[in-house]
Amino acid sequence: VGIDLSAASVKVVELSPGQKSRFRLERYAIEPVERGAIVEGIIDRSEPVVDALNRALRRSGSRAKEAALALPAAAVITKKIMLPAGLREEDYELQVEAEASQYIPFPIDEVNLDFQVLGPSAGSEDEVDVLLAASRKEKVDDRVAIAETVGLKAIVMDVEPYSLRAALDHATAQMPDGGQGKIIALFSIGQTVTSLTVVLNEQTIFEREQGFGGQYLTQELVRVYGLTPEEAETRKCSGDLPENYAGELALPFAEQGATDIGRALQFFFTSTPYTRVDQILLAGGSAVVPGFAEAVQRRTQVPTALLNPFQGMELSDSVRERQLRNDAPALLVATGLAMRRFDA
Repeated sequence: VGIDLSAASVKVVELSPGQKSRFRLERYAIEPVERGAIVEGIIDRSEPVVDALNRALRRSGSRAKEAALALPAAAVITKKIMLPAGLREEDYELQVEAEASQYIPFPIDEVNLDFQVLGPSAGSEDEVDVLLAASRKEKVDDRVAIAETVGLKAIVMDVEPYSLRAALDHATAQMPDGGQGKIIALFSIGQTVTSLTVVLNEQTIFEREQGFGGQYLTQELVRVYGLTPEEAETRKCSGDLPENYAGELALPFAEQGATDIGRALQFFFTSTPYTRVDQILLAGGSAVVPGFAEAVQRRTQVPTALLNPFQGMELSDSVRERQLRNDAPALLVATGLAMRRFDA
């Protein structure tokens, strides 16, 4: 089961091998988490997170015993380095550990470290590019402890942007010609930050974060309708709100989001050689706010759609398709994590 721990909610996704496709969505759930329990990706208070995860697992009906989780990008130091080609795995481990000490401002015994050989280096035939990732052990241990408290064994600890990319790559593979030749901009709208990832032919060509997120709309729901923050998050996703919500709160939020997305694209155009985007995809819980995708398309004049990471997957009988369409854009990280068990 893939577990995404975010500031607003805990999300779980369980996948299995499909009969006619690679994946089958067995079950999923989203449960709000007490405000302030997770701050900027860091677990500040574990009890509310454990409670939310327990509720999500019960609601989903999952009986999985193994879990994949992820750390926020801010908690991980990543660096691409070049090493000699043709080494054995254990030799790469020694080399990476020696190199890592140059880039990590902590004693090496205080971090969890991993690496991935990316392939031949463009600068030298005798070298390979290697991506190393390191995080303080306490950050990893916090998430492992959350899983263990609810009876799960954490077997994968990934990084959130990489999990998101795994789900994005699956979705773009469902496009005509596998999305080849198309410049695709994914905007993932989080609680306080919107991240932009632009890909071309399965390669990331641009990344950026900006300070716009669903928290503003949540605060407005609390102020106008007298809801608790947790109630506001739940009802924002379910759509169980007064008739005037769309015009009074959702539309101004959508227009502001569209303006910020338009600015982010302009920054992409002015800071890279690229002058076009062929498709905008929206993800995150706030992407489903009424009128958001339409506002973005009007502002940018680029085809815009909500990203469904389950496109092309089989669905179990327990999954309600109508509800899934509303929830899917918020489940990218959890889905990418659940895919990890299918990696060769």
